[in-house]
Amino acid sequence: MRNKHQIEASKETVRKWMMAGKLWRGRKEKVKQVHVWRPRRSRYGELVQWDTSEHDWLEGRGEKLYLIAMIDDATSRLFARFVRHDSTAENMKLLWSYLEKFGRPLTFYTDKASLFQTAQKHKRDERGVDKDAVEMPLTQIGRALQELGMAWIAAHSAQAKGRVERNFGTAQDRLVKGMRVVGVKTIEQANEYLTNDYLVWWERELTVEAAHGDNAHRGLEKSHNLAASLSHVETRQVRNDYTLRFDGQLYQIERQAIVSGLRGAKVRVEKRLDGSLAVRYGQRYLQLRRCAVAEKPAAPPPPNSAGTRQRRQRGSDWGKNFDVKKGPKIWQAAAPSGRPRSATE
Repeated sequence: MRNKHQIEASKETVRKWMMAGKLWRGRKEKVKQVHVWRPRRSRYGELVQWDTSEHDWLEGRGEKLYLIAMIDDATSRLFARFVRHDSTAENMKLLWSYLEKFGRPLTFYTDKASLFQTAQKHKRDERGVDKDAVEMPLTQIGRALQELGMAWIAAHSAQAKGRVERNFGTAQDRLVKGMRVVGVKTIEQANEYLTNDYLVWWERELTVEAAHGDNAHRGLEKSHNLAASLSHVETRQVRNDYTLRFDGQLYQIERQAIVSGLRGAKVRVEKRLDGSLAVRYGQRYLQLRRCAVAEKPAAPPPPNSAGTRQRRQRGSDWGKNFDVKKGPKIWQAAAPSGRPRSATE
């Protein structure tokens, strides 16, 4: 058009001209999914968002760390700790500290990580057909929350738990810079700076007042046992000799702890965060001791195995000096002893 008609116009102008002349039909813009803004919960302790961030927190000055954070939805009050592993045990330790400091919130809000939800397994070649939902067993954290009377909600996207995600964005900037200035190199120094500097600043600058002044946190009841609930729990069956196996070890229940109905019964085994082991039958904990399993003696070699190998190597001496030509005739060897044979025979 520029060479033929000496008219200069941008592509966008030409496109509009063609659309006005119905020579071009523009594509309809796709409607992007918009995450609806969710208002804060009205009470402190009504909902707590819980997540972990993997980041180079020490910028190469030390070991790899993870930051586990719990942030209240109503007030943005933050509770966090650096750990070496994003494991069930480390998350339970932080939960223990939170419950002792603030009490039990009504609900925890997390992602669908395997720490919080057991995923349903499907065959690799199984087609996506509609099936009835299968109730999966609780994870160790899910069981602990249930025993302590706290609800759990799974977020369907990262945007749904945006408050804790934005917290990590701030931490990856301000917290990292602060630790760089003071030269943090270890996990102990990182947690000290986190507690004494960063969380203090966060409390002062970024928390808000809840819409309602009452606190939804509840205290721990007498029936709650944090050491028991915040542990790795499995079920075992007591053998006829009042022993049970757990984690590759054999344990004997002490005689004074034996009660009626214990033989063959199912017991609850708790491997606690401090490494100790507790076994509960009903509401009673049993005293037990670890048995020293005798080592199996080495199997003795088969009899005369050495002589057999030697004979195989040198061969047998039987028939060594036997000469077929000098031996007796077959009929002579077959003749009965004690009766002379005649010439005709």
